[in-house]
Amino acid sequence: MQPRKTRYKKLQKGKIKKYNFRSTQLTFGIIGLKAISSGIISSRQLESARQTINRKLKRKGKIWIKIFPSIPVTEKPVSVRMGKGKGVVKYWGCKVSSGKVLFELCGVSIKESILALKSGSNKLPIKTKIIY
Repeated sequence: MQPRKTRYKKLQKGKIKKYNFRSTQLTFGIIGLKAISSGIISSRQLESARQTINRKLKRKGKIWIKIFPSIPVTEKPVSVRMGKGKGVVKYWGCKVSSGKVLFELCGVSIKESILALKSGSNKLPIKTKIIY
């Protein structure tokens, strides 16, 4: 997952907000996964969480992903001296502040969806909780 076209190849880091006041409630689904802590989620972590949730649900129901990895994270190779510009884009990620809803589900029983969201949250690098 990455954007098709970007205006600039590399971006500055910026800061992650401590708490997100937008998108803290469910909009599409009945049950969802909400971030408690803030951090950066890479596109690989997001995709593996989505696949795990899909497998647990046996591809029933509907899943909404409320975040998209649109920030290029750069990294310099190991054993390279200081200077000589910014490193190459290592992966694409998205900044997630605490309180943001990451996934939403509907069309499946609550017990199945809780199990699926718990297994999906194990793939993510931040603390999450399940909301109704």
